[in-house]
Amino acid sequence: MDNSSRPALQIVAGRSVGLAASFAIGIVLARLFDPAVFGIYKQFFLVYATLYGVLQLGMAESLYYFVPKAPDRIGRLVCNAMTTLFAVGLGSTAALYLARPMMAGWLNAELAGHVLPLGLFLTFMLTGTVLEIVMVSRKRHMAAAVTYALSDILRTTLFIAPALLFASLSAVFIGAAVFAGLRLAAAVIALWRECGREFRFDPALWRRQLAYALPFALAVGIEVVLINYHQYVVAARFDSATFAIYAVGCLQIPLYDLIVTSTVNVLMVRMADAPRGRAALALWHDTVCRIAFLIFPLAVLLVAGAHDLIVGLFTATYAASVPIFIVWVLTMLPAVMAVDAVLRVYAQTRFLLVMNLVRFVCVAALIGGFLAAFGLTGAVLVTLIALTVTKGLGVVRVASLMGVGFRDALPWRRLAGITSIALVAVLPVRWLQLSVAWPPIVTFAAGAAVYVATYAGLAWTGAQVLGIFEDAGQKAHVSSAVT
Repeated sequence: MDNSSRPALQIVAGRSVGLAASFAIGIVLARLFDPAVFGIYKQFFLVYATLYGVLQLGMAESLYYFVPKAPDRIGRLVCNAMTTLFAVGLGSTAALYLARPMMAGWLNAELAGHVLPLGLFLTFMLTGTVLEIVMVSRKRHMAAAVTYALSDILRTTLFIAPALLFASLSAVFIGAAVFAGLRLAAAVIALWRECGREFRFDPALWRRQLAYALPFALAVGIEVVLINYHQYVVAARFDSATFAIYAVGCLQIPLYDLIVTSTVNVLMVRMADAPRGRAALALWHDTVCRIAFLIFPLAVLLVAGAHDLIVGLFTATYAASVPIFIVWVLTMLPAVMAVDAVLRVYAQTRFLLVMNLVRFVCVAALIGGFLAAFGLTGAVLVTLIALTVTKGLGVVRVASLMGVGFRDALPWRRLAGITSIALVAVLPVRWLQLSVAWPPIVTFAAGAAVYVATYAGLAWTGAQVLGIFEDAGQKAHVSSAVT
């Protein structure tokens, strides 16, 4: 395993342990509550996810930029970020409480009754988000991996246990707030022990952080709204039971999140230290191929096994979620280009803002027509189209920054090879699905095993015999990615 793979894989390993546990939360609650109640739970976390992304103001993510450049001031950098996030969280809690009537009219009256645990959960999670970022920025990848795992395991426990004991959404939300409070307390203790008296607010440094972060925060804020906008449209137009169907179709895949997030975080830290020009281009291309090597086959497998997976996990009650899920899976593919990470390293936060404004205009203008033409699937289809267009603009911008043309903008040959192998490897899975009559989740698990074995074998053959992973005389390190 080479040095560039090890940090990302350590974080992926740590997050996979926790995410495997936390993924069970939605499955348990979908089976415990009826769709109307489960829809309220999904709306609670839709509001949380939107506010969590918007209200970070770029302060937490700015640590990826500042910590490697000023390790002697890490305590003040972190304290500035945490103080800002805590204040913003408290302000949002007050705003949520005052906005209860509007929330009841727009989304759901019962959801409006849970704004206090929502506000506390949001505040504590916002403030504590800096801990893992600091660890990754200081290249303490194993510590970050362990923290991710333990945090997600505790979250799963404090979500599921109240649901099983009390069969109440209120108990689930209180458990969520307790978890977030414990997580924040652990983060403060760990950072104080590391930084000591340097863990203090620095107004001058805070202004520099904010000047860097705000353009990025605007871009991220628009992106967060865009990511969730289609769900708000569905939540506002349909009842909570229908929203539950749609939300299950927009199922978050833990493997996708941990692969992409962990890999691009490492990319940003490494690219900040790398010289500009061809060295940065090679680093970007290598990261793109590593992500594609895992995300392309994951997407193909999920599309092929969509029915077995959704019905197997959530029961036949959610069979209508399958076509929505198929389109949703395809939205993973544009993230392979990792353009946002590169633009942030190059401090191109204003261009990120432009990208997201274009995307917002596309979604807002088209979603009504797509819903009318394609039903619930249309809401996620328009999201896929807008995302693809804007990521393409990002590729053009990154290529310009690195002084290359369209031909060298991406490692096209390697990406084509990975795509071909991912598609061919699904043929034995389709044969299996047509040949057996097993329970859906068993069929999916067996198909996944067959697919992984077939894909790994074809990838090894492509690398060793056909050379399709070679680009400019360098191999894509297939064996490292598989490990």
